[in-house]
Amino acid sequence: MIQCKALRKVYGSLVAVDDLDLDIERGEIFGFLGPNGAGKTTTIRMLVGMIEPTSGTVHLGGHDLRREPEAAKALVGYVPDHPFLYDKLTGMEFLRFVGGLYAVEAAELAERGADLLEEFGLQDRAEELIETYSHGLKQRLALAAALVHRPRVLILDEPMVGMDPQGGLELRRLLGALAASGVTIFLSTHSLGVAEELCDRIGILDHGRLVALGSLGDLRARAAEHPELAPAGPSLESVFLRLTGAEGRDL
Repeated sequence: MIQCKALRKVYGSLVAVDDLDLDIERGEIFGFLGPNGAGKTTTIRMLVGMIEPTSGTVHLGGHDLRREPEAAKALVGYVPDHPFLYDKLTGMEFLRFVGGLYAVEAAELAERGADLLEEFGLQDRAEELIETYSHGLKQRLALAAALVHRPRVLILDEPMVGMDPQGGLELRRLLGALAASGVTIFLSTHSLGVAEELCDRIGILDHGRLVALGSLGDLRARAAEHPELAPAGPSLESVFLRLTGAEGRDL
């Protein structure tokens, strides 16, 4: 469902993403990890068509993002690390606005919007202006908007930031249910515990390069190949620190 080949982004002398190859299957929850500045957000912005790669290709659901941008983007729901919401709209108005962008029919949109607001615990705030929402409620609304057109691919950049523990638990349950229904989920997160709990496979990016890819078991085996680095325990955090040499780094 998500495929990129030799994906590269260069800014002057800085190589932000360096020949990235990924192939992510239908219904997979893929964790995308890396230290700050590793190139994760740049990669995501290329995957959703916000920025052009310097070279390489992206295919979403079999559609070449460069050649068939509308068909490719129609399959995707996206929540950026800092979602932009229209504060002078109500929650329901915002969902209607986003659904209209994806040509969701009005009758379906009304029903879908109400269901999503209920699912995310926003039904009592549906007719209130977004400017009155807390950060956590805004994050929930951004997720609801990303799902309004029933995407086949969901790309999330740090979706748990600002969520309370209950909201985080509900999101993890939702992502599991979506994957079980066949939705492909690309999850960039600094929450290693969440990645360890949810993800079928994990890719670790460091200085723009993919330094590890596989299941947690695969990554543990890969980390064991580097005894010169910090001792690796069984947790994803230990494996991450070993593979990125990130002991003591500000993550």
